[in-house]
Amino acid sequence: MPEFLTQLSAFTVFIGIGSIGFLILIVSLIYGELFDHLGGDFDHDADFDHGGPSFFSSRVLSVFITAFGGFGAIATHYGLTVLPASGVGFMSGVVFATLIYYFARFLYSQQATTQVGTRDMVGLTARVTVSIPAEGIGQVRCQIGEELVDKIAKARDEGAIRENSLVRIEEVLGEVVVVRPL
Repeated sequence: MPEFLTQLSAFTVFIGIGSIGFLILIVSLIYGELFDHLGGDFDHDADFDHGGPSFFSSRVLSVFITAFGGFGAIATHYGLTVLPASGVGFMSGVVFATLIYYFARFLYSQQATTQVGTRDMVGLTARVTVSIPAEGIGQVRCQIGEELVDKIAKARDEGAIRENSLVRIEEVLGEVVVVRPL
């Protein structure tokens, strides 16, 4: 065994582990999720809703490693041997990683999207912005939340609908909405 390894104390090893975890955390905060850049799908999680971060994301794992090393070093400084200090480090790592995981899930759940789903449009009242000729297409504008959405429209009945008329959206067919005059 190399001589420098025999001179390492448990405190130094725990500090090294914590430093590596902290370095991984800083790199993942700057460059994003590390496992995404490796080309593999290492980010598996026990819940199957595929929304938000995984417990096995590089940020959560790096917090675990940092806490393990840091609290293990503190425990050895206060006189615990390697095995109990490893237990303290492991439990502290689990606690801090769990806190970070739930905080990241909370932040993820607070994200908003501007994506408008088809179910959001059915039943809404819209105004015709480009008249809809008989058996042709025109354009309508409706408001969903704070957003104005323009859609290509055709009439449910084969009659023409004049510009500025109010219509109800009855169906969404891809990018085209089917409307009926009010």
